[in-house]
Amino acid sequence: MPRRAMFVVILPIALAIGAAAPSVPALFSSYELATLQLEAPFADLIEVGRENDEHTVVGTVKPGGSAGQGAPIENVRISLRGHTSRRETECAFPKLKLHFSTPPADGLFAGVRSVKVGTHCGESAGETLTPRFGRLPHENSPFREAFVYHLLDVLQVPTLKARAARITYVETRGGGQQPLVRNAMLLEDDDDARARLGADQEIEANAFSNAKNEFKPEDTARIAFAEALIGNFDWCLKFTADDTYRCDARRILWNVMALRGGGRTFPLIYDFDVTGMVAGRHLWFADVYNEAFVSSKSQPEIEVLGQLQRTRALFSREVLDATRARFMGRKAEASRALQQAPLDEAGRRRIREYIDAFYNAIGSDSAFYRPVVTAPNTMPYTTAERTAVVCPDRGAIPLGTAVSDPIATRGSMIQVTLLDTQWNWATPVKCPEIHKGAVWIESGAVSRDLPKTTAATNR
Repeated sequence: MPRRAMFVVILPIALAIGAAAPSVPALFSSYELATLQLEAPFADLIEVGRENDEHTVVGTVKPGGSAGQGAPIENVRISLRGHTSRRETECAFPKLKLHFSTPPADGLFAGVRSVKVGTHCGESAGETLTPRFGRLPHENSPFREAFVYHLLDVLQVPTLKARAARITYVETRGGGQQPLVRNAMLLEDDDDARARLGADQEIEANAFSNAKNEFKPEDTARIAFAEALIGNFDWCLKFTADDTYRCDARRILWNVMALRGGGRTFPLIYDFDVTGMVAGRHLWFADVYNEAFVSSKSQPEIEVLGQLQRTRALFSREVLDATRARFMGRKAEASRALQQAPLDEAGRRRIREYIDAFYNAIGSDSAFYRPVVTAPNTMPYTTAERTAVVCPDRGAIPLGTAVSDPIATRGSMIQVTLLDTQWNWATPVKCPEIHKGAVWIESGAVSRDLPKTTAATNR
């Protein structure tokens, strides 16, 4: 039985009486590039705000930037936001949040009480990532992330509204500093998103049990597919009571909201600055996946497959096929959104790799239901003669682990490359035979029949 959920009440009055969810404000009713100027003591904000979460400064927002499209908005409180991005080793210019004392009556920010700002983070060159968390710290990043939100919106995946922006930052203390003009992203505040989606409650992480108990299978499958599409691994959702995949007791929910409204509980995903679509690659890749699994050696293709194949151990074929059909039905819209987005060309090419890999992987039964390990207690061996078990401390190969086409065959044994869909051999585990080589397994342990074709309920 699911344990009783504890809730944070977000909008108790409006929704308790059945009021309609608010419409999308003008700010997020368009994907056109927004321009604005922010004037504030940014040096003070960043220096003090890194250590003090409550620190704010007062500034001015000028919609339209120097063009002056709308009256300046005075007495705007500005704070830092984010978790790891606040660290000096990550972002020289951290993420921001704007708080309006009174929602503006008109203009770009009409009706908005607060809005998040995704900044350029830093001034790196090329595709150099931050060494700890793998962010892309320059101004290509926020436009790429704004596109990810746009893409998910087009695909009808619950997430926040976002809009690409060009911001001029003006330092108001200490003369002589030139204005800084950089790409940015304007992002919907959490409270506004909950209201827009008709959610009157949010389940606290410490009261959330697991997705099987709390969400409908189709809602959970939709976000699992979406995270695979965008190459996101910076999220956590405990799927079942015994699920330990990249989650622990401290992070049953991470970058996932559990919202309740309209008689159901559903997930919303957010925070995509270290996704493959945004950062371009993952620093940890070689410690988790083996690029030899696919002939193209494409990291986006392998990352997409890794998360998609994981879903086969979680959902019935009915749910999986319905989810595939849902995404396939909006493929043209996804492609159109990419064509129209304001992106750097390297970013556009990388994002296209993820989109193509995703649709290739779900487009047919043969592509999606690829061979996986389906026999319990299947061990990986260094040789066909079973001379030694590969990384014996990790035990048997988890059910659902994808296998490549056989490289060699000897008797009942086949040599294959494994795709670690369960992160069984993931960092900090060091297992070169899995990460860089091939192993020998029993051929009879491999099948395409997962989940079982007779399955009719969520696994």
